[in-house]
Amino acid sequence: MLLHKLSGKLSLFCLLALLAALSAQAEDAVDGKDEILLKNGSRLIGEVVDSRDGKVKIKTDFAGTLSVKLDQVVSVNTEAPVVVLMEDKTVVKGDSLEIKDEELVLAETGQSYPLEQLSVVNPQPWELGQGYRWTGLLGAALVRQRGNTDTDELDYKVDSLWRSTRDRYTFGANGETDESDGVKTADNWQVTGKYDYFLTDPNYVGLLAFVEKDKFRDLDLRYLIGPYLGRQFFNEPIFSLKGELGFSYVTEEYNVADDDEYGASNWTLHASSDYLGKDSSLYFDQLGVWNLEDTSDVIVNSTFGLSFPLVWRLEAAAELLLEYDSGAVDDVDDLDQTYRFRVGYKW
Repeated sequence: MLLHKLSGKLSLFCLLALLAALSAQAEDAVDGKDEILLKNGSRLIGEVVDSRDGKVKIKTDFAGTLSVKLDQVVSVNTEAPVVVLMEDKTVVKGDSLEIKDEELVLAETGQSYPLEQLSVVNPQPWELGQGYRWTGLLGAALVRQRGNTDTDELDYKVDSLWRSTRDRYTFGANGETDESDGVKTADNWQVTGKYDYFLTDPNYVGLLAFVEKDKFRDLDLRYLIGPYLGRQFFNEPIFSLKGELGFSYVTEEYNVADDDEYGASNWTLHASSDYLGKDSSLYFDQLGVWNLEDTSDVIVNSTFGLSFPLVWRLEAAAELLLEYDSGAVDDVDDLDQTYRFRVGYKW
């Protein structure tokens, strides 16, 4: 009987020890982790990666990296040291960060800031004025058909951008080469280079250089260069819009028609939106050139597109290109339309 009682007490002791060990492990698992408490009562445990554009990202063990809107957050607690970039470009550093009652709080100093003044948590080096951020896209669309008609088509596109807190370099190139039954039916390309220098936000000044060739529109070479004034009208993920207006010197060299040179007013527009979600983007790009010596001569190149991610860093895009030239040579249509579906690598 005594042995039976001892055995029961020993089992109870082992059970309590096991529960204590599991509790300690659970506490250890939480210890050293960041925590986000949501208004619906949910609690996310992981590593806060950064916060920007009104969202905070946390890397979790169970669901990868999650993005949460700040207006759904009750509090954020971080264990690791953080760097915070405010809207007025002030840089604040702390051993830990807490967002509570719609205020940003640095635990070791007790200083608090209105949440709307927060721009970026853990900004990238370029956002702190250290070097440039390089982004870009390399894409292509290839069609090869054999049978009653032998067709080969190649469309390509390259975009690259270097951005710092004070200036921006942009390079873009796209082209098309088509062949049907051994006869070339399209041969054109465009190259654009831009430099922007930021003034008082949201204004900037820049220099544009543009070159294009289109064999089947009798255009051997057209190039222009000139300064412009730009403005970022809106800069939110849901809708971004910037526009530029300037003046340039244009030279046109034709295969058959007479060459031409003139002063022009030029403009560019770029708009984008993540309205469709899931990292997709609706976008619009336009370059316009207006001949100031012959005001009936206008060139407008527009691109309407929808891009969406595939796997890794690959993306697909469907685009409509409209190229209008009111001064096109005889026997050449004023408007070219191109429908394109491409796949590209984005970084």
